[in-house]
Amino acid sequence: MNAPVKIPEQQVSEIVVKSGFALDKKRYLWAISPSLPVIGIGILAGYQFAPRPLKKVFALGGPIVLHIIIPAIDTLVGKDNNNPSNEDIKLLEQDPYYARLVKTFIPLQYVANVYACWLASRESTSLLDKILLGVSMGAINGIAINTAHELSHKSERIDHLLSHLALVPSGYNHFRIEHPYGHHKRAATPEDPASSKMGETFYEFFPRTVIGSFKSAIEIEKQRLKRKGLSFWSKDNELLQGWGMAAGFHGAMLKAFGGKILPYQLTQAIYSIGLFEVINYIEHYGLLRQKNENGKYERTMPEHSWNNNNIVTNLFLYQLQRHSDHHAYPTRPFQALRHFDEAPELPSGYASMLLPALIPSVWFKMMDKRVFDHYKGDLNQANIYPKRRAALFKKFGVIDRLLNKD
Repeated sequence: MNAPVKIPEQQVSEIVVKSGFALDKKRYLWAISPSLPVIGIGILAGYQFAPRPLKKVFALGGPIVLHIIIPAIDTLVGKDNNNPSNEDIKLLEQDPYYARLVKTFIPLQYVANVYACWLASRESTSLLDKILLGVSMGAINGIAINTAHELSHKSERIDHLLSHLALVPSGYNHFRIEHPYGHHKRAATPEDPASSKMGETFYEFFPRTVIGSFKSAIEIEKQRLKRKGLSFWSKDNELLQGWGMAAGFHGAMLKAFGGKILPYQLTQAIYSIGLFEVINYIEHYGLLRQKNENGKYERTMPEHSWNNNNIVTNLFLYQLQRHSDHHAYPTRPFQALRHFDEAPELPSGYASMLLPALIPSVWFKMMDKRVFDHYKGDLNQANIYPKRRAALFKKFGVIDRLLNKD
């Protein structure tokens, strides 16, 4: 039997381009995501050269863009329900243009980070300004975790190294291991530290996911090395490699710019991790994969992730909001992800959901009824935070089978 013919990369790109917007209407708009560090550089330059009364406005430019400008544009532009066909998916997956876009983010990210460290080291930069600059760069480095996410699912070693590079400023390098080999195995189950439960606040979820994911990554890498007959402290330990890269970068910045940049460094790392984990909190809130007769969880399906098709946020996040298809086909690149009508829908894009997720009363009002409706009133099928289980069943007037067993 003849092997399938692989179309040369250049020819694939030509086919995709010649087919025009029929194949990918957003082909050139995807450049918005890797341009985000350029926006960050612009914010930093604005801070450097702006008159003193406007400096703090520029220092807070990251959160202003993330929490105000993007949600506003997202609402105005609206949704995109366009899905690639099976034939289109094959071509899109082979087109190298998209992978190059993702990788372009990283050198620009480092330019922005070094520039920010230099600004934070200046005598004229106050402690408050260092913290505000840290928040702005934290927004960039938090979205960089999504760049690392896209690369973490690739099979090539170079992509894994690039994924670690994108994670270095935040220091969240264990994500490269835990996400593809831990979260994707346990998503939408009580055992997954990265899947939030109905009734669980973000502030309860945050320590659970950070600590749980860290422990999970260590265990996954330990078992991988054990299968190869190696110890955890082997030079082949990818976690140690990633943490070494992070220590090297931050150590180099401290040596180059001095201890004065520490408030900035700590702020940007904390903010970037917090931003990423808020998105994690949103993605699977209250959703649960049911167990089969053999006691194993069913396969991850579209209904186990919250989706959204707002175009602008998807352009910034490599279609992370089409999360259902991503979990069904983890190695499928972002440009080929599809929308599913059966997937539960968020009321708005991720960018618009970030602040509500930080206010428990607002979040529960927005989302608990959606979980209830998704399961057609049977909360026994939902992933519920144990401490609030009784209160939620009482609120919705549902019989709790755990409390009413014969």
